[in-house]
Amino acid sequence: MGEELKLLFSKKEIAQTVARLAREISADYANKRLVLVGVLKGAFVFLADLVRQLTIPVEIDFVRIASYGSEKESSGEIKVTKEVEISLKGRDVLIVEDIVDTGLSLRFLVDHIYARSPSSLKVCALLDKKPRREVEVQVDYIGFEIEEGFIVGYGLDFDERYRYLPEISVVS
Repeated sequence: MGEELKLLFSKKEIAQTVARLAREISADYANKRLVLVGVLKGAFVFLADLVRQLTIPVEIDFVRIASYGSEKESSGEIKVTKEVEISLKGRDVLIVEDIVDTGLSLRFLVDHIYARSPSSLKVCALLDKKPRREVEVQVDYIGFEIEEGFIVGYGLDFDERYRYLPEISVVS
């Protein structure tokens, strides 16, 4: 475990950002029946905090996708390993993601959810690494925009470590 961590976002900055996102989502979905679809494992902490800040009723489900390849590079082959169990047909759906990087996994997931015929589909991401985008994908609610770096903490991991950290750091 020779990695060094450099603080990127403090607990306070994260809390303020989650509260802002919750206000925006609550306003946009004020009279709708929203389904939040959290992307496991990384988004579980963000989703839990976000839900507690919302002022609207929501239903929650989870999906898990995996891309196969070497440790830091995806092969581009993506599979669903845990399916959404709530019917999404005719529903307003918000995918809650920890980080959007190349966009490949999110593009796959958006297409996968669209196939279930929601009435609307949007994406909320805590972190957006736009400079690394390989495919265009719409992110409707963005917590923080970041440039580079391998990010851990607040649900994000490096080899299943660091998810428990209450702040977000860059591995150096």
